[in-house]
Amino acid sequence: MFDTLYEWFWWDRIWLPVNLTWADLEDKDGRVYAKASHLYVTVPYTFTFLLIRYLFERWIATPLALSFGIRERVQLKAEDNYILEYYYTTQSRNPPQSDLDGLSKKSSLSVRQVERWFRRRRSQDRPGVLKKFRESSWRFVFYLCAFIGGVVALYEKEWFYDTLEVWRGFPKQSLLDSQYWYYILEMSFYGSLLFSVAFDVKRKDFKEQIIHHLATLTLLSFSWCVNYIRIGTLVMLVHDASDVLLESAKLFNYAKWEGTCQTLFILFAIVFLVTRLIIFPFWLIHCTWVYPLHHYPPFFGYYFFNAMLVVLLCLHIFWAYLILRMIRKFMFGTVGPLNKNLHILHHIIIIQRGSHNFSIHTEIFNGCS
Repeated sequence: MFDTLYEWFWWDRIWLPVNLTWADLEDKDGRVYAKASHLYVTVPYTFTFLLIRYLFERWIATPLALSFGIRERVQLKAEDNYILEYYYTTQSRNPPQSDLDGLSKKSSLSVRQVERWFRRRRSQDRPGVLKKFRESSWRFVFYLCAFIGGVVALYEKEWFYDTLEVWRGFPKQSLLDSQYWYYILEMSFYGSLLFSVAFDVKRKDFKEQIIHHLATLTLLSFSWCVNYIRIGTLVMLVHDASDVLLESAKLFNYAKWEGTCQTLFILFAIVFLVTRLIIFPFWLIHCTWVYPLHHYPPFFGYYFFNAMLVVLLCLHIFWAYLILRMIRKFMFGTVGPLNKNLHILHHIIIIQRGSHNFSIHTEIFNGCS
């Protein structure tokens, strides 16, 4: 039974174009190809990233935050109360007036005391600025390094300037060391984000973040196995560009450098709209949708890959809408200072490297609220 499922899952016709088999992607004639077994190394690297992040946030990000005058917020802790805690976790964080009287009787507290308990309990769950600063610092460092590394790895490649070159010789395109590490590190990083989502700052697009991480890892894995690595690296680079600006804007937002924050946010919005709504669909999706048909007839993997890219494009459009709506409110004076109302995303679809970074990297740009 297991052998049958294994053979069906790795059936050539699902993953590869017609007249090609896995035997065609065996290492030979000096060519080295990506293999599914290579992805096992991302598991230890994922946990390595979690360890590096912990050390970075403790020994670098926290002192940096303190130098900006950011301190851990002192909170009044809500007293232990099983009845109120059960209601808080299972019913609502903001009980209506009709429930307050019942909770008051059950807990032997006055209505005013119950209201105060819920205010303190909500305050406990609200992440402090220091936690947000540490998290954004870590992401900023990774995205900056990934973007610089991507530029270094791609600037001399033909397909960086001409997307027709992405498919020249496909799928018999030898794996380069720079592509290997670009993929493995990117996948490991997003794997670490998926593991850490439970204790990271909860943002309004939490569900979109989960979808993003899973889609990113799925696309990266698929693109790796079918040797869609060239297009994957291009997508990663395009998405990392705006991620760097968003995280840097968030850092200055938390530090209350309003002018710098606003400038970086405007730059982020411009780069996001250009890369996600122009370059991504009209260059990269066009490259994966049209050019492959010049070389082979469509197959399941072709449809699957492009369908996932369209899902990511839909997420891009959703986040672009949020960005433009916030900018509109800010420009027409319907909201306060930008650094108090930045609720705009960062999950940036990085379709992770070859889809590799088609990662839908989404993360709401929360202000210092």
